[in-house]
Parts: sequence; structure tokens; C-alpha cells
Amino acid sequence: MQGSDKGQAPSLNGQDLRIGIVQARFNEALTARLAETCIAELERHGVPSKHIRHVTVPGALEVPVALQAMAESEQYDALVALGCIIRGETYHFELVANESGAGVTRVALENCLPVANAILTVENEAQAWARAEEKGADAARVAIEMANLLKALQ
Repeated sequence: MQGSDKGQAPSLNGQDLRIGIVQARFNEALTARLAETCIAELERHGVPSKHIRHVTVPGALEVPVALQAMAESEQYDALVALGCIIRGETYHFELVANESGAGVTRVALENCLPVANAILTVENEAQAWARAEEKGADAARVAIEMANLLKALQ
């Protein structure tokens, strides 16, 4: 295979990128922490704050709809999905986790646009808090890396 990029470090330079973030408000204290750490990491890697659009929706099932609208606008190099689904005593957890995840993936594939999925699916609130900070920052890095990769591939 010619032109292999194997072994090259990923590009985390975000200075020329426009990033859209969709945050579910359900479990808002947790999702706000995800958003804070995501935005801070985007800015740390050079994404200008004026190039970050952050919107909120009621819950995880609404995240893909807002992502799709952002994707269709063709204004973004990558998107980030933020949410938190905590297992309850009913089947609802599986439904919300599966459908929101599938919707996020569908937006990425149908639009050939990177979507970093940081919708937490956890057993309890303690697990969510243990993951919120790192997962928000990780989503920012994924969005930047994938946006730069797709630009290089086109």
C-alpha cells in the first residue's frame, strides 16, 4: 500500500476548524461538565471560540436531530454529541442508548462528517461523574483529529 500514514501522530491543530456541539440537557449538571471540558479542550488545541457553536436539546434522543441540522448547514468540520444516560429500572435505558447512538452514527455516515460521540451510558451517577471530564476532552480531540484527517483525505 503506497502513501501509508502509519506511525504518524494525529493532527490536533484546530485553528482552522469550525466545530458544532449538541448537548442534551437531561442530567444537566453532568452534561454541562462534559460541555465545559470539551470547549476548553477545543480552545486548548486552537479552535477559536467564535468557531464553536454550542446548542442544547432536551435529551439524548433529540441530539441526532440537531446534529443533522448542523451537518446539513455545511458550516462545520466536525460535530460533538454530548449527553448522559443513566440506567434505570426499566427498558427505557436501552432504548435511549441504542437509538441515540445509532442516530449519531447515521448523521456521521450520511454526511461524511466526523461526529464525536460523548453520550455517556452508565449504570449510575457516580460512574457518570467519574467519566464526564475526560470524556468531554476526549470528544474534542476526536473531533479535531477526524476533521483534519478527512480534510487530508479529500
